[in-house]
Order: sequence, then structure tokens, then C-alpha cells
Amino acid sequence: QVQVAESGGGLVKSGGSLRVSCAASGSMFSTTSMEWYRQAPGKERELVAGITDSGSTKYNDAVKGRFTISRDNGKRTTYLQMNNLKPEDTALYLCNVRGVDHRTTRLFDSWGRGTQVTVQS
Repeated sequence: QVQVAESGGGLVKSGGSLRVSCAASGSMFSTTSMEWYRQAPGKERELVAGITDSGSTKYNDAVKGRFTISRDNGKRTTYLQMNNLKPEDTALYLCNVRGVDHRTTRLFDSWGRGTQVTVQS
């Protein structure tokens, strides 16, 4: 079973920066994509950014130019650098990891519990 854990959230003022991290752990697996989602109270979960094992990235239009996703394949970790944060970025940021479990040869799709990002105006 692959576990996913996010870290690095916090409280920041508008215009500030934060970096959140997502680490996948377990044994005998490989990842294909790692994605960040966010969910604000009363709103639907939305994709923020994603990165594949080959390094291809995608971003929500609302964060383009402000957020940067990266990954360290050796550490099975993805990072989301968030600059010029706005109050509307306030949300629970969740990480989704997809890949292959080599013990079962099955695909997996695992979620973390999230890390809270709060941006004060």
C-alpha cells in the first residue's frame, strides 16, 4: 500500500510565499503522476497542478505564473512552490499520487489528508 503525506502548509499574508511538499512511501512501487488539488469550504475540489514521471507539467489557469510544481523522483516527492499568494488561494491542499504497485502489478491511486494553506488579506 502506498501512503501519501503532505506538509508545509501554514498561514501567510497576501503576496507571500509557501512551499508545500508531498511524499509517497511504501515498497515496490513506481509513480506515473503526482498532482496537487485544493478544496476550499463550500467549493468543489479542483486541480492546482500536476507533473508526470517524465516532467511534463500542467496548471490551473488561476495559478499559472505564480505556482511551480516540481518533483524529486529519487525521493518520490513533489513540491509546490506558491508565490504571490492571494486570499482566494486559501484551501486544503491535497496530493494525489498514481502509479504501479509492483507487488500486485496493479495501478494505484492514493490521496493524502492534505495540508492547510491560509492567506490573509
